[in-house]
Amino acid sequence: MRILVVDDDPVAGEMTLAVLESEGHAARLVENGMEALTALDEEPDFEMIISDMNMPLISGIDLFRALRDQGNRLPFILLTGDEPAGPLAKEPRLDGCLVKDFTLEESLPSMMDQVLTRYHRS
Repeated sequence: MRILVVDDDPVAGEMTLAVLESEGHAARLVENGMEALTALDEEPDFEMIISDMNMPLISGIDLFRALRDQGNRLPFILLTGDEPAGPLAKEPRLDGCLVKDFTLEESLPSMMDQVLTRYHRS
């Protein structure tokens, strides 16, 4: 699967890429929401977006909302340093929300499977 990763922290972004690549996915890392919008325009073959919550210029939730407003319905998983309940309460349409921590190697593939299962049922 081709995945767009959006994270302004290079270490966290590389960690996410490593998890995805170890699962056999191809991923591209961009630093912020504006770069994500450009990447999606330039490369229409992405199949999922995984974004950090707290970034300069545009937050992960604002990126999600902008994409939905544009008609983009790609599966979208938000990564946060906080409890997922907060972002999910702010934006219940999110496909998934995970704490960005040392368990990401296990929790991210599991969340991706859950999200894709829901998309394939729809």
